[in-house]
Amino acid sequence: MHRPSPLLIVLSVFFLQIFDLSSRVDALYGPSSPVLQLNPSNFKSKVLNSNGVVLVEFFAPWCGHCQALTPTWEKAATTLKGVATVAALDADAHQSLAQEYGIKGFPTIKVFVPGKPPVDYQGARDVKPIAEYALQQIKGLLKDRLHGKGTGASSEKSEPSASVELNSHNFDELVLKSKELWIVEFFAPWCGHCKKLAPEWKKAASNLKGKVKLGHVDCDAEKSLMSRFNVQGFPTILVFGADKDSPFPFEGARTASAIESFALEQLETNVSPPEVTELTGPDIMEEKCGSAAICFVAFLPDILDSKAEGRNKYLEMMLSVAEKFKRSPYSYVWAAANKQLDLEKHVGVGGYGYPALVALNVKKGAYAPLRSAFERDQIVEFVREAGRGGKGNLPLESLPSIVKTEPWDGKDGQIIEEDEFSLEELMGEESTSKDE
Repeated sequence: MHRPSPLLIVLSVFFLQIFDLSSRVDALYGPSSPVLQLNPSNFKSKVLNSNGVVLVEFFAPWCGHCQALTPTWEKAATTLKGVATVAALDADAHQSLAQEYGIKGFPTIKVFVPGKPPVDYQGARDVKPIAEYALQQIKGLLKDRLHGKGTGASSEKSEPSASVELNSHNFDELVLKSKELWIVEFFAPWCGHCKKLAPEWKKAASNLKGKVKLGHVDCDAEKSLMSRFNVQGFPTILVFGADKDSPFPFEGARTASAIESFALEQLETNVSPPEVTELTGPDIMEEKCGSAAICFVAFLPDILDSKAEGRNKYLEMMLSVAEKFKRSPYSYVWAAANKQLDLEKHVGVGGYGYPALVALNVKKGAYAPLRSAFERDQIVEFVREAGRGGKGNLPLESLPSIVKTEPWDGKDGQIIEEDEFSLEELMGEESTSKDE
Protein backbone atom coordinates (compact mmCIF):
# COMPACT_ATOMS: atom_id res chain seq x y z
CA MET A 1 0.00 0.00 0.00
CA HIS A 2 1.43 3.41 -1.06
CA ARG A 3 1.91 5.88 1.80
CA PRO A 4 1.85 9.68 1.21
CA SER A 5 5.19 11.41 1.72
CA PRO A 6 5.71 13.59 4.85
CA LEU A 7 6.05 16.65 2.55
CA LEU A 8 2.65 15.96 1.00
CA ILE A 9 1.07 15.69 4.47
CA VAL A 10 2.61 19.02 5.58
CA LEU A 11 1.42 20.75 2.40
CA SER A 12 -2.08 19.35 2.85
CA VAL A 13 -2.29 20.70 6.40
CA PHE A 14 -0.93 24.07 5.24
CA PHE A 15 -3.52 24.43 2.46
CA LEU A 16 -6.32 23.35 4.79
CA GLN A 17 -5.30 26.11 7.20
CA ILE A 18 -5.19 28.65 4.38
CA PHE A 19 -8.65 27.52 3.25
CA ASP A 20 -9.99 27.83 6.79
CA LEU A 21 -8.55 31.34 7.12
CA SER A 22 -9.95 32.50 3.79
CA SER A 23 -13.39 31.14 4.59
CA ARG A 24 -13.25 33.07 7.85
CA VAL A 25 -12.27 36.36 6.11
CA ASP A 26 -15.01 35.91 3.53
CA ALA A 27 -17.59 35.15 6.22
CA LEU A 28 -20.03 37.69 4.75
CA TYR A 29 -18.27 39.00 1.65
CA GLY A 30 -16.94 36.56 -0.94
CA PRO A 31 -13.82 37.00 -3.09
CA SER A 32 -15.87 38.50 -5.95
CA SER A 33 -17.64 41.03 -3.69
CA PRO A 34 -17.28 44.72 -4.64
CA VAL A 35 -16.69 45.43 -0.93
CA LEU A 36 -13.01 45.86 -0.05
CA GLN A 37 -11.92 43.27 2.56
CA LEU A 38 -9.82 44.82 5.34
CA ASN A 39 -7.39 43.29 7.82
CA PRO A 40 -4.55 44.60 10.04
CA SER A 41 -2.08 44.24 7.14
CA ASN A 42 -3.88 46.50 4.67
CA PHE A 43 -5.90 48.80 6.97
CA LYS A 44 -3.28 51.56 7.07
CA SER A 45 -2.61 51.62 3.32
CA LYS A 46 -6.25 51.26 2.23
CA VAL A 47 -7.91 53.44 4.88
CA LEU A 48 -5.59 55.67 6.93
CA ASN A 49 -3.32 56.59 4.00
CA SER A 50 -6.13 56.87 1.44
CA ASN A 51 -6.53 60.15 -0.43
CA GLY A 52 -10.27 59.68 -0.68
CA VAL A 53 -13.31 58.97 1.49
CA VAL A 54 -13.53 55.42 2.87
CA LEU A 55 -16.65 53.90 4.46
CA VAL A 56 -15.82 50.96 6.75
CA GLU A 57 -18.33 48.47 8.15
CA PHE A 58 -17.10 46.74 11.31
CA PHE A 59 -19.07 43.49 11.41
CA ALA A 60 -19.26 40.10 13.10
CA PRO A 61 -20.18 37.02 10.99
CA TRP A 62 -22.73 35.82 13.57
CA CYS A 63 -24.53 39.18 13.79
CA GLY A 64 -28.03 39.08 12.25
CA HIS A 65 -28.09 42.84 11.53
CA CYS A 66 -24.73 42.50 9.73
CA GLN A 67 -26.06 39.66 7.60
CA ALA A 68 -29.11 41.77 6.71
CA LEU A 69 -26.88 44.74 5.76
CA THR A 70 -24.61 42.68 3.44
CA PRO A 71 -26.58 43.05 0.15
CA THR A 72 -27.14 46.77 0.81
CA TRP A 73 -23.45 47.31 1.57
CA GLU A 74 -22.48 45.52 -1.65
CA LYS A 75 -24.91 47.68 -3.68
CA ALA A 76 -23.41 50.78 -2.03
CA ALA A 77 -19.92 49.58 -3.02
CA THR A 78 -21.04 49.16 -6.65
CA THR A 79 -22.83 52.54 -6.67
CA LEU A 80 -19.85 54.43 -5.21
CA LYS A 81 -17.19 52.62 -7.25
CA GLY A 82 -14.56 55.14 -8.37
CA VAL A 83 -16.10 57.82 -6.13
CA ALA A 84 -15.55 56.48 -2.60
CA THR A 85 -14.25 53.21 -1.15
CA VAL A 86 -16.72 50.90 0.60
CA ALA A 87 -14.94 48.39 2.84
CA ALA A 88 -15.58 45.87 5.62
CA LEU A 89 -13.60 44.49 8.55
CA ASP A 90 -14.42 41.29 10.44
CA ALA A 91 -14.24 42.67 14.00
CA ASP A 92 -14.60 39.17 15.43
CA ALA A 93 -11.44 37.99 13.65
CA HIS A 94 -9.52 41.25 14.24
CA GLN A 95 -10.65 42.25 17.73
CA SER A 96 -7.65 44.41 18.63
CA LEU A 97 -8.18 46.62 15.56
CA ALA A 98 -11.90 46.92 16.35
CA GLN A 99 -11.11 47.83 19.97
CA GLU A 100 -8.74 50.53 18.74
CA TYR A 101 -11.74 52.27 17.18
CA GLY A 102 -14.03 51.70 20.18
CA ILE A 103 -16.36 49.26 18.42
CA LYS A 104 -19.00 48.05 20.90
CA GLY A 105 -21.87 46.88 18.68
CA PHE A 106 -22.42 45.48 15.21
CA PRO A 107 -22.60 46.60 12.54
CA THR A 108 -20.80 49.91 13.18
CA ILE A 109 -20.12 52.07 10.12
CA LYS A 110 -17.27 54.59 10.35
CA VAL A 111 -16.42 57.14 7.67
CA PHE A 112 -12.76 58.04 7.16
CA VAL A 113 -11.95 61.37 5.51
CA PRO A 114 -8.26 62.28 4.92
CA GLY A 115 -6.83 64.38 7.73
CA LYS A 116 -9.81 63.95 10.05
CA PRO A 117 -10.75 61.45 12.77
CA PRO A 118 -13.34 58.88 11.69
CA VAL A 119 -17.00 59.66 12.35
CA ASP A 120 -19.86 57.22 12.93
CA TYR A 121 -22.46 57.02 10.18
CA GLN A 122 -25.81 57.46 11.94
CA GLY A 123 -28.15 57.47 8.92
CA ALA A 124 -30.52 54.89 7.46
CA ARG A 125 -29.04 51.55 6.34
CA ASP A 126 -30.14 51.93 2.70
CA VAL A 127 -28.08 52.51 -0.46
CA LYS A 128 -29.40 56.01 -1.25
CA PRO A 129 -28.75 57.66 2.18
CA ILE A 130 -25.36 55.92 2.43
CA ALA A 131 -24.35 57.22 -1.03
CA GLU A 132 -25.68 60.72 -0.26
CA TYR A 133 -23.71 60.84 3.00
CA ALA A 134 -20.54 59.76 1.17
CA LEU A 135 -21.04 62.52 -1.42
CA GLN A 136 -21.56 65.06 1.37
CA GLN A 137 -18.18 64.06 2.87
CA ILE A 138 -16.50 64.27 -0.55
CA LYS A 139 -17.90 67.78 -1.10
CA GLY A 140 -16.56 68.84 2.30
CA LEU A 141 -13.13 67.43 1.43
CA LEU A 142 -13.07 69.29 -1.91
CA LYS A 143 -14.20 72.51 -0.22
CA ASP A 144 -11.34 72.24 2.30
CA ARG A 145 -8.81 71.73 -0.48
CA LEU A 146 -10.19 74.63 -2.54
CA HIS A 147 -9.79 76.89 0.48
CA GLY A 148 -6.18 75.84 0.90
CA LYS A 149 -6.73 73.72 3.99
CA GLY A 150 -4.80 70.80 2.52
CA THR A 151 -5.93 67.58 4.18
CA GLY A 152 -8.70 69.25 6.17
CA ALA A 153 -9.47 72.00 8.65
CA SER A 154 -9.03 69.66 11.58
CA SER A 155 -5.61 68.39 10.59
CA GLU A 156 -4.21 68.99 14.06
CA LYS A 157 -6.80 66.49 15.31
CA SER A 158 -5.90 63.80 12.76
CA GLU A 159 -5.35 60.12 13.50
CA PRO A 160 -4.56 58.50 15.82
CA SER A 161 -6.51 60.94 18.03
CA ALA A 162 -9.28 59.30 20.03
CA SER A 163 -11.17 62.60 20.16
CA VAL A 164 -14.41 62.38 18.17
CA GLU A 165 -15.12 64.94 15.46
CA LEU A 166 -18.51 66.48 16.25
CA ASN A 167 -20.78 68.49 13.98
CA SER A 168 -24.39 69.66 13.74
CA HIS A 169 -25.40 66.31 12.20
CA ASN A 170 -24.06 64.02 14.92
CA PHE A 171 -23.82 66.20 18.06
CA ASP A 172 -27.28 65.48 19.48
CA GLU A 173 -27.12 61.76 18.74
CA LEU A 174 -23.60 61.19 20.09
CA VAL A 175 -23.45 63.67 22.97
CA LEU A 176 -26.86 64.86 24.15
CA LYS A 177 -28.63 61.49 23.88
CA SER A 178 -25.71 59.63 25.45
CA LYS A 179 -25.59 58.52 29.08
CA GLU A 180 -21.80 58.83 28.98
CA LEU A 181 -19.67 61.73 30.19
CA TRP A 182 -18.50 63.95 27.29
CA ILE A 183 -15.88 66.69 27.38
CA VAL A 184 -15.93 68.78 24.19
CA GLU A 185 -13.40 71.28 22.86
CA PHE A 186 -14.74 74.08 20.66
CA PHE A 187 -11.79 75.32 18.59
CA ALA A 188 -10.83 77.31 15.50
CA PRO A 189 -8.11 76.05 13.11
CA TRP A 190 -6.33 79.44 13.06
CA CYS A 191 -6.29 79.82 16.89
CA GLY A 192 -2.79 79.70 18.41
CA HIS A 193 -4.00 78.53 21.84
CA CYS A 194 -5.94 75.72 20.11
CA LYS A 195 -2.82 74.58 18.26
CA LYS A 196 -0.91 74.56 21.54
CA LEU A 197 -3.67 72.52 23.20
CA ALA A 198 -3.93 70.01 20.32
CA PRO A 199 -1.17 67.53 21.39
CA GLU A 200 -2.33 67.66 25.04
CA TRP A 201 -5.95 67.07 23.99
CA LYS A 202 -4.90 64.16 21.76
CA LYS A 203 -2.91 62.58 24.62
CA ALA A 204 -5.80 63.00 27.10
CA ALA A 205 -8.29 61.52 24.61
CA SER A 206 -6.05 58.50 24.11
CA ASN A 207 -5.51 57.92 27.85
CA LEU A 208 -9.22 58.32 28.63
CA LYS A 209 -10.38 56.04 25.81
CA GLY A 210 -13.04 53.64 27.05
CA LYS A 211 -13.68 55.75 30.18
CA VAL A 212 -14.64 59.29 29.15
CA LYS A 213 -15.60 60.56 25.70
CA LEU A 214 -13.61 63.50 24.33
CA GLY A 215 -14.81 65.34 21.24
CA HIS A 216 -14.02 68.47 19.28
CA VAL A 217 -16.00 70.98 17.20
CA ASP A 218 -14.45 73.11 14.43
CA CYS A 219 -16.28 76.39 15.03
CA ASP A 220 -15.22 77.78 11.65
CA ALA A 221 -17.28 75.04 10.01
CA GLU A 222 -19.96 74.75 12.73
CA LYS A 223 -21.19 78.28 13.46
CA SER A 224 -24.59 76.94 14.59
CA LEU A 225 -23.07 74.78 17.36
CA MET A 226 -20.81 77.66 18.39
CA SER A 227 -23.86 79.93 18.75
CA ARG A 228 -26.02 77.24 20.40
CA PHE A 229 -23.55 76.76 23.25
CA ASN A 230 -22.62 80.46 23.48
CA VAL A 231 -18.95 79.90 22.63
CA GLN A 232 -17.22 83.31 22.62
CA GLY A 233 -13.52 82.42 22.70
CA PHE A 234 -11.14 79.65 21.68
CA PRO A 235 -10.53 77.07 22.86
CA THR A 236 -13.68 76.64 24.97
CA ILE A 237 -14.02 73.29 26.74
CA LEU A 238 -17.51 72.27 27.87
CA VAL A 239 -18.42 69.32 30.09
CA PHE A 240 -21.62 67.41 29.28
CA GLY A 241 -22.33 65.31 32.37
CA ALA A 242 -25.47 63.66 33.72
CA ASP A 243 -27.51 66.81 32.96
CA LYS A 244 -26.83 67.24 29.25
CA ASP A 245 -28.99 70.38 29.06
CA SER A 246 -26.64 72.24 31.41
CA PRO A 247 -23.03 71.87 30.22
CA PHE A 248 -20.43 73.72 32.25
CA PRO A 249 -16.94 74.97 31.34
CA PHE A 250 -13.69 73.25 32.24
CA GLU A 251 -11.53 75.93 33.86
CA GLY A 252 -8.46 73.81 34.69
CA ALA A 253 -4.97 73.79 33.21
CA ARG A 254 -4.73 73.00 29.50
CA THR A 255 -2.53 69.95 30.00
CA ALA A 256 -3.27 66.27 29.38
CA SER A 257 -2.75 65.34 33.03
CA ALA A 258 -5.09 68.09 34.30
CA ILE A 259 -7.79 67.15 31.77
CA GLU A 260 -7.48 63.44 32.67
CA SER A 261 -7.64 64.07 36.45
CA PHE A 262 -10.68 66.30 36.05
CA ALA A 263 -12.42 63.81 33.73
CA LEU A 264 -11.93 60.90 36.14
CA GLU A 265 -13.25 63.00 39.05
CA GLN A 266 -16.34 63.88 37.01
CA LEU A 267 -16.78 60.23 36.09
CA GLU A 268 -17.29 59.41 39.77
CA THR A 269 -20.41 61.59 39.87
CA ASN A 270 -21.65 60.75 36.38
CA VAL A 271 -21.98 56.96 36.53
CA SER A 272 -25.53 55.89 35.71
CA PRO A 273 -27.33 54.13 38.57
CA PRO A 274 -27.26 50.35 38.17
CA GLU A 275 -30.33 48.59 36.76
CA VAL A 276 -31.76 45.09 36.89
CA THR A 277 -34.21 44.96 33.99
CA GLU A 278 -37.01 42.49 33.41
CA LEU A 279 -36.53 40.55 30.17
CA THR A 280 -39.88 41.24 28.53
CA GLY A 281 -38.94 40.95 24.87
CA PRO A 282 -36.22 40.76 22.19
CA ASP A 283 -35.68 44.54 22.32
CA ILE A 284 -34.55 44.30 25.97
CA MET A 285 -32.26 41.39 25.07
CA GLU A 286 -30.70 43.39 22.25
CA GLU A 287 -30.32 46.58 24.30
CA LYS A 288 -28.97 45.03 27.50
CA CYS A 289 -27.15 41.90 26.33
CA GLY A 290 -26.25 42.63 22.70
CA SER A 291 -23.27 44.91 23.39
CA ALA A 292 -22.50 44.21 27.07
CA ALA A 293 -19.21 42.48 27.85
CA ILE A 294 -21.18 40.08 30.09
CA CYS A 295 -24.94 39.92 30.61
CA PHE A 296 -26.04 38.31 33.88
CA VAL A 297 -29.47 36.71 33.55
CA ALA A 298 -31.38 35.75 36.71
CA PHE A 299 -34.28 33.30 36.50
CA LEU A 300 -36.53 33.93 39.52
CA PRO A 301 -39.24 31.65 40.97
CA ASP A 302 -42.83 31.92 39.84
CA ILE A 303 -44.64 34.71 41.68
CA LEU A 304 -46.95 32.14 43.27
CA ASP A 305 -43.92 30.47 44.84
CA SER A 306 -42.04 33.55 46.05
CA LYS A 307 -44.78 36.21 46.31
CA ALA A 308 -43.90 39.87 45.80
CA GLU A 309 -41.87 40.09 49.01
CA GLY A 310 -39.60 37.19 48.03
CA ARG A 311 -39.13 38.41 44.46
CA ASN A 312 -38.23 41.91 45.63
CA LYS A 313 -35.59 40.46 47.95
CA TYR A 314 -33.97 38.66 45.00
CA LEU A 315 -34.08 41.84 42.89
CA GLU A 316 -32.61 43.95 45.72
CA MET A 317 -29.77 41.43 46.05
CA MET A 318 -29.05 41.59 42.29
CA LEU A 319 -29.18 45.40 42.43
CA SER A 320 -26.61 45.48 45.23
CA VAL A 321 -24.31 43.27 43.14
CA ALA A 322 -24.83 45.57 40.13
CA GLU A 323 -23.93 48.55 42.34
CA LYS A 324 -20.69 46.87 43.42
CA PHE A 325 -19.62 46.34 39.79
CA LYS A 326 -21.16 49.51 38.35
CA ARG A 327 -17.90 50.55 36.66
CA SER A 328 -17.69 47.27 34.75
CA PRO A 329 -19.34 46.94 31.30
CA TYR A 330 -21.90 44.41 32.54
CA SER A 331 -25.69 44.34 32.34
CA TYR A 332 -28.25 42.57 34.52
CA VAL A 333 -31.65 41.22 33.48
CA TRP A 334 -34.18 38.83 35.00
CA ALA A 335 -37.08 36.67 33.92
CA ALA A 336 -39.69 34.77 35.91
CA ALA A 337 -39.60 30.96 35.75
CA ASN A 338 -40.99 29.51 32.52
CA LYS A 339 -41.48 32.94 30.90
CA GLN A 340 -38.51 32.59 28.51
CA LEU A 341 -38.51 28.85 27.89
CA ASP A 342 -36.22 28.89 24.84
CA LEU A 343 -33.58 30.87 26.74
CA GLU A 344 -33.88 28.50 29.71
CA LYS A 345 -33.43 25.53 27.38
CA HIS A 346 -30.32 27.06 25.73
CA VAL A 347 -28.60 27.75 29.07
CA GLY A 348 -29.74 24.58 30.85
CA VAL A 349 -31.89 26.28 33.46
CA GLY A 350 -34.98 24.71 34.95
CA GLY A 351 -33.69 21.29 35.83
CA TYR A 352 -32.05 22.42 39.07
CA GLY A 353 -34.78 24.81 40.21
CA TYR A 354 -35.13 28.52 40.73
CA PRO A 355 -33.65 31.00 41.39
CA ALA A 356 -30.83 30.46 38.90
CA LEU A 357 -28.20 32.73 37.37
CA VAL A 358 -26.11 32.57 34.19
CA ALA A 359 -23.34 34.76 32.79
CA LEU A 360 -24.06 35.26 29.10
CA ASN A 361 -21.62 36.50 26.45
CA VAL A 362 -23.69 36.98 23.30
CA LYS A 363 -20.71 38.16 21.20
CA LYS A 364 -18.67 35.03 21.93
CA GLY A 365 -21.67 32.70 21.96
CA ALA A 366 -20.90 31.32 25.43
CA TYR A 367 -22.48 31.09 28.87
CA ALA A 368 -21.64 29.89 32.38
CA PRO A 369 -24.15 28.91 35.10
CA LEU A 370 -23.88 29.85 38.77
CA ARG A 371 -23.22 26.49 40.41
CA SER A 372 -23.22 27.74 44.01
CA ALA A 373 -26.05 29.09 46.16
CA PHE A 374 -28.06 32.11 44.95
CA GLU A 375 -26.71 34.34 47.71
CA ARG A 376 -24.98 37.72 47.53
CA ASP A 377 -21.43 36.62 48.44
CA GLN A 378 -21.53 33.71 46.01
CA ILE A 379 -22.98 35.92 43.25
CA VAL A 380 -20.30 38.58 43.82
CA GLU A 381 -17.59 35.93 43.47
CA PHE A 382 -19.34 34.54 40.38
CA VAL A 383 -19.43 38.01 38.73
CA ARG A 384 -15.79 38.61 39.64
CA GLU A 385 -14.77 35.22 38.19
CA ALA A 386 -16.79 35.83 35.02
CA GLY A 387 -14.92 39.13 34.55
CA ARG A 388 -11.63 37.20 34.61
CA GLY A 389 -12.79 34.89 31.86
CA GLY A 390 -14.94 32.51 33.90
CA LYS A 391 -14.72 28.83 34.67
CA GLY A 392 -16.71 26.05 33.05
CA ASN A 393 -17.87 28.19 30.12
CA LEU A 394 -20.22 26.37 27.75
CA PRO A 395 -21.00 27.10 24.08
CA LEU A 396 -24.30 28.76 23.22
CA GLU A 397 -25.27 26.65 20.21
CA SER A 398 -27.54 29.34 18.72
CA LEU A 399 -29.22 32.56 19.76
CA PRO A 400 -32.36 31.77 21.78
CA SER A 401 -35.76 33.11 20.81
CA ILE A 402 -36.99 35.77 23.25
CA VAL A 403 -40.75 36.19 23.49
CA LYS A 404 -42.70 39.29 24.43
CA THR A 405 -44.22 39.05 27.91
CA GLU A 406 -46.24 41.34 30.14
CA PRO A 407 -44.01 43.06 32.74
CA TRP A 408 -44.53 42.14 36.37
CA ASP A 409 -47.02 44.50 38.06
CA GLY A 410 -45.20 44.30 41.40
CA LYS A 411 -48.03 42.42 43.09
CA ASP A 412 -48.54 38.93 44.47
CA GLY A 413 -49.78 36.43 41.92
CA GLN A 414 -53.36 35.29 41.80
CA ILE A 415 -54.44 31.70 41.43
CA ILE A 416 -56.79 31.49 38.45
CA GLU A 417 -59.82 29.47 39.49
CA GLU A 418 -61.21 27.24 36.76
CA ASP A 419 -64.95 26.79 36.30
CA GLU A 420 -66.20 23.87 38.35
CA PHE A 421 -68.10 21.06 36.64
CA SER A 422 -69.53 17.79 37.80
CA LEU A 423 -68.68 14.38 36.40
CA GLU A 424 -72.40 13.72 36.01
CA GLU A 425 -72.82 16.77 33.77
CA LEU A 426 -69.86 15.71 31.63
CA MET A 427 -71.15 12.15 31.28
CA GLY A 428 -74.61 13.50 30.54
CA GLU A 429 -73.26 15.64 27.69
CA GLU A 430 -71.41 12.65 26.22
CA SER A 431 -74.48 10.38 26.34
CA THR A 432 -76.63 13.11 24.76
CA SER A 433 -74.18 13.51 21.88
CA LYS A 434 -74.20 9.72 21.31
CA ASP A 435 -78.04 9.63 21.24
CA GLU A 436 -78.03 12.32 18.60
